[in-house]
Amino acid sequence: MADTKREIERKYEATAETRLPDLTGVAGVSAVTHHGVTELDAVYYDTADLRLAADSLTLRRRTGGADEGWHLKLPVAPGVRDEIRAPLADALPHSLAGLLRSRVRGADVLPVVRLLSARDVHHLLDEDGAFLAELSVDEVLAERLTEHGRGTTAAWTEIEVELADDGDPAFLDAVEKRLRKAGVRPSASASKLARALTDTDPAQRRRTPEKKRAKPEGERAKPEKKRTKRERTQPSPTAGDHVLAYVRAQAEAVIAYDPAVRRDLPDSVHQMRVATRRLRSAFKTYRKILDRTVTDPVGDELKWLASELGVDRDHEVLAERLHARVADLPRTLLLGPVRSRLRLWSVARRTSSRHRIVAVLDGERYLALLNSLDALLADPPLLPAAAREPGDALPRAVLKEYERLATRVGHALAQLPGENRDVAMHEARKAAKRARYAGEAARPALGKPAKRFTKRMKAVQKVLGDHQDSVLARDALRDLAIQSHAAGETAFTWGLLYGQEQAAATDRERELPDIWARAAEPGVRSALKS
Repeated sequence: MADTKREIERKYEATAETRLPDLTGVAGVSAVTHHGVTELDAVYYDTADLRLAADSLTLRRRTGGADEGWHLKLPVAPGVRDEIRAPLADALPHSLAGLLRSRVRGADVLPVVRLLSARDVHHLLDEDGAFLAELSVDEVLAERLTEHGRGTTAAWTEIEVELADDGDPAFLDAVEKRLRKAGVRPSASASKLARALTDTDPAQRRRTPEKKRAKPEGERAKPEKKRTKRERTQPSPTAGDHVLAYVRAQAEAVIAYDPAVRRDLPDSVHQMRVATRRLRSAFKTYRKILDRTVTDPVGDELKWLASELGVDRDHEVLAERLHARVADLPRTLLLGPVRSRLRLWSVARRTSSRHRIVAVLDGERYLALLNSLDALLADPPLLPAAAREPGDALPRAVLKEYERLATRVGHALAQLPGENRDVAMHEARKAAKRARYAGEAARPALGKPAKRFTKRMKAVQKVLGDHQDSVLARDALRDLAIQSHAAGETAFTWGLLYGQEQAAATDRERELPDIWARAAEPGVRSALKS
């Protein structure tokens, strides 16, 4: 069974001669207690081509210390990682293997580095004896275990300060200030593994036989080297370059959100689903730049993945909406076991959708999709238009999506209230998303006009999205009313909520003409062409 710990820490360079300053002067620190030296033996694992390290993930099997076992560290922010732990075992636990699947695919996970550390541990305590942070001085010996560089070793000393659970990260700033005054500087490496891989790489050692002398603080840096003629004559990014950069970012997002979805982290399913939709939209919008004979099959698989993710995400949004509606009602209008029935309905559907999405991520079809995205980016199917200037090719594609949206909004507004209008509004919503994503992809090239366009399309998407949410909510409320009636309960409250949702949909329909009028202002579109 795995458990998770949020790790907030900072690392500093040190030598055997480094002496720790008195840290009792740091705000909030009343005592520093010494807890002796612990011997740690950790083997780090990765693929042969170091895919995990490339994405700043670390996987290790460590003995020694109070937390020996398997540890997987996933980056959250600079200096912040989620450490997922599993009990010590010879083989990689299944609970961790699944979290690596989107990056590892079918490759073997092998030992790459062994680290032997002598950890001298100190605890920083407040006036009540409460634990604030752990400071350790680590003497590290690294040995390369890969075919490339096998047996190469490196040694160093570093200081590590790890914040207590639920501690204030600002406390680490105060500790760092004291360390800096004592001449201790932040480490150039983000992790022990990153340093070990660099320092035991034979090619790297040949390039840098001696470490450069560190500049004393305040020493004037040399003027920046002038750019070479070749650098000055590098071609400007083309339309194809910008589209591929957007596609690559979304493909990386799908992979990055995979572990978060498996861990059921908030908003993770939504973000992964958005990345799949952005990819698919980019393929459709920029079909003059990327060959559709290559992108269409990938787009079909992205549509499949988005629909699978949608089962969980749509229920999440719907459940939040219904719970909020119930919470806003006066108690006198909650007739029957409304809260308990809604809770049971929500849990049952949630459990089913969770099992389904994890099965999808564990399936071969999903891995095939990830591999097809890798292949597409490795050999982009660029058409002749990809070589054109961004200011020429991108606005045309974006404005074509706008025209498509304008047609669908006009059609929706022409419908009478009812099912036909609901369907037309939903189709317009999908077009608004594509227009918004088209603007997002073009923004690095077109700047503020694309930003303004995207903002207006997002506003249209929001009002249409709220309308669609009300349609789904009414369907769910009708089902809940039927269940209540069949169980001999009153369906009054569900009918009341149904009426509220119907009124909310009418309000969105009334808002749409004004929202669209602002989005359709000629200046919003003409700025893209200039």
